[in-house]
Amino acid sequence: MSVKDELRYKLKIKRKYFEGVRREYADLAILDNFTAAFSGFDSFFVYNSFGTEASTKLIIKELLKLGKAVYLPRVEGENIVPVRYLGGDGLKSGAFGIAEPCGQAFFGNIDVTVIPLLAVNGDGYRIGYGRGFYDRYLHGSATKRVGLGYYFQFEEFDNDGWDEPLDLYICEKGIFDFGITADQRGKK
Repeated sequence: MSVKDELRYKLKIKRKYFEGVRREYADLAILDNFTAAFSGFDSFFVYNSFGTEASTKLIIKELLKLGKAVYLPRVEGENIVPVRYLGGDGLKSGAFGIAEPCGQAFFGNIDVTVIPLLAVNGDGYRIGYGRGFYDRYLHGSATKRVGLGYYFQFEEFDNDGWDEPLDLYICEKGIFDFGITADQRGKK
């Protein structure tokens, strides 16, 4: 088992037991931190949380309430595409049992992309679920890259050459800026 696979296993267990009031408090703090950082942006590509992931439900609801353009991911083959989400029942069960939006894929610029993760290191690299969907989507994109999770998901590990770094990590303890500029992406 690789180091990344061991971390995936370990952090899935840690997230499973991070529940109840602690999780609710953490998700509200993440919402507050996210809103403080990104209220000035107009368009957002946000993962649709499931299971024990840091919840995006409140963030999506708040963004829609503020009149922001919200896109959710849909798996198409080996890639994810953003699809506009207007709220309500415009979702269907998709890949991996995750609710996905119906409608046309969007191929324009999106200001902020909110990315799920199992772990993040001090250099802004994340461990996802191992299929590379977000790394492929982010490659060459100018979107602001924001990881979302809990503080205990900070871990040290080496990144692989194809990994795309995050600009920021938002958790219940605050906002962590990795200081990566668009010009530096791909050079680390």
